[in-house]
Amino acid sequence: MTLSQKKIVVTGCAQGIGAAALRAFVAEGAEVFAMDLDLQGGHAAVDRANADGRGKAHFIACDVGDRAAVDAAFDAAVAKMGRLDVLAHIAGVHRHAPTHDVPDDTLAWIFNINVNGTIYTNGAAYRHMPNGGAIINFGSESGLTAEINNAVYGASKAAVHTWTRSVAREWGKRGIRVNAVLPYIATPMYERFREALSPEDLAAHDKATAEQIPLGGKFGNADTDLAPVLVFLAGDGSRFITGQLIPVDGGLISVR
Repeated sequence: MTLSQKKIVVTGCAQGIGAAALRAFVAEGAEVFAMDLDLQGGHAAVDRANADGRGKAHFIACDVGDRAAVDAAFDAAVAKMGRLDVLAHIAGVHRHAPTHDVPDDTLAWIFNINVNGTIYTNGAAYRHMPNGGAIINFGSESGLTAEINNAVYGASKAAVHTWTRSVAREWGKRGIRVNAVLPYIATPMYERFREALSPEDLAAHDKATAEQIPLGGKFGNADTDLAPVLVFLAGDGSRFITGQLIPVDGGLISVR
């Protein structure tokens, strides 16, 4: 159990990558506070993790786009666990918008959750890590390259990348390492992305995916392809890695 005795917060736990991370951390012996706005999905994810794992999971509702709610949730989690060693900040949102006329509500929603949520949760974790720890943020290939139909989401993730690299340099003096994972993983969010594409755009997307991902020509699996990487970044084996953007995408992109 590589994460035995680790105290971890996971955001976005109710489905997809967040649920997979929760299961993996608990299976490796960690105590985890799992956060989400989806009460039913969050409780179900915690119940499954506790049934299958060796550690222990708890659920607490939290809107990562609300600074006061984030601070209260982190305070409650640390009061229960005694300390915080790791934050895996996975919560994020996606919505299509016409790039020539992005609705204000869409722009505010995406940036509040993806950017402000990263800043709020990271800041709360920092305050509860006086003796060091690990923060795992979630970026995206969309924040590195030009993509059709995805500019607003990509811009929000580019902000996450810059934030991650900047605070890693600043917070390293305190022993806090901050990295971002850039996943190409099949998730409910990805399925909604596919559903929003026109038939022509979807066909082009699938053709490009098959051609551009060297390992298998398709998106990865959250449990088998991504979760082991998150366990590594949460554990002591990654103690000398910080400020990195780490693609887990079958070789789609290279980060420089």
